[in-house]
Amino acid sequence: MQTFAERKARLVEQLKAASTPIGLGKDTSNLFRDREASGKRHLNVRDFNHVLEVNVEQGWVDVEGMAPYDALTEQTLKHKVMPAVVPQLKSITIGGAVAGVGIEASSFKYGLVHDTMLEIEVLTGTGEVVIARPDNDHSDLFFGFPNSYGTLGYALRVKTRTAPVKPFVELLHRKYTDPFRCFAALRELCESDIDFVDGVVFDRDLIVLTGGRFVEQAPWVSDYTYEDIFYRSLLERNVDFLSVADFIWRWDTDWFWCSKKLGAQHPIVRRILGPSRLNSRFYTKLMRLNSRVGLTGAMDRLSGKHRESVIQDVDVPIEHASEFLEFFNKEIGILPIWLCPIRACAPLERFDLYPVPENKLLVNFGFWDVVRRPYAFERGFHNRLIEKKVAALGGIKSLYSESYFPEQEFWSTYNGDAWRRLKARYDPRGVLGDLYRKTVLRK
Repeated sequence: MQTFAERKARLVEQLKAASTPIGLGKDTSNLFRDREASGKRHLNVRDFNHVLEVNVEQGWVDVEGMAPYDALTEQTLKHKVMPAVVPQLKSITIGGAVAGVGIEASSFKYGLVHDTMLEIEVLTGTGEVVIARPDNDHSDLFFGFPNSYGTLGYALRVKTRTAPVKPFVELLHRKYTDPFRCFAALRELCESDIDFVDGVVFDRDLIVLTGGRFVEQAPWVSDYTYEDIFYRSLLERNVDFLSVADFIWRWDTDWFWCSKKLGAQHPIVRRILGPSRLNSRFYTKLMRLNSRVGLTGAMDRLSGKHRESVIQDVDVPIEHASEFLEFFNKEIGILPIWLCPIRACAPLERFDLYPVPENKLLVNFGFWDVVRRPYAFERGFHNRLIEKKVAALGGIKSLYSESYFPEQEFWSTYNGDAWRRLKARYDPRGVLGDLYRKTVLRK
């Protein structure tokens, strides 16, 4: 087995020899935007998946960039700690989460995944490997790497904060029929001593908020890894208990609720698939197969429906959350919607390419479905409505899925001046691509 240094030296040689645009050669991706076929050369980074060190006393873990969160978390739990923010799907890699935007129910305490970074080792477009920290000569890359989506470099190693855990998590589910009262209660939860907060909008007049707290003992432990479905339990129980590992991956078994679109919530289909296939990796493979074949699109056309995928996560200041929800219900109409509060980064921790209001509580709205209409509309019409509304409310959206910004608006939103300065320093040859072309033009 090669060491980290040996694997790193191999990649450096490959990148220095590259004269054409390059990309990552890996087995999984949690990007939900199709890319045009290209002649890119792909760097094989599949073996950068090791957990290097867990330091319980100092509260950090050092891990290679392609390590998926299920493998990372399995190792940290052995030491009774977890990464401070664990994105909800097992196949997400830590490098992907810091190059994009990672979030979970602990984000009201710790911020987004990149807010928990202590150090990052990056293979840049020049073929150099640099260590970026908030206080060294590459602090510009440390603060510019999040939301760069591989256009400035690839994370080979990340040192990130951990948080102590207890064996179980107690969940308290509370129902609300009034969005204003719901978001007021959400703010109060985030000011309490709770460990986790998120919620689900099930209908226009039904929202469930969940507060989670670590506990040493549990009177019972529920299991949502096979026959029972977690999101349904929010409507069925007021109190619940999960093991810490099952809590961390409570959304993965059914891809939140999106497994329903694949028939995987039907009891017979569920038994045929078995527990080993009830996970985000399997569903992602089916989704990508459908994208290539176009089966559901063809079925919609035959039925006379016009369709648009609306798969987005957007962050809106909590004082505007009710207004956004009212707009969304009226103009888009997708349900359920995931709610997850996040605390914006501290003033000294500016992340240039994902600028959010400092010291503010924001609410992430996650919605992942298809809008179907009996009439034709412009390509990207509903996604563009969302982009405009989020901007008007002082929010920002993640770029893991389709985007439709005009170029000038895109660079204004995501700090194009900062990106261009970083690009000139860390990828002057342009072999890692352009952020706008990659995330909006899909090239």
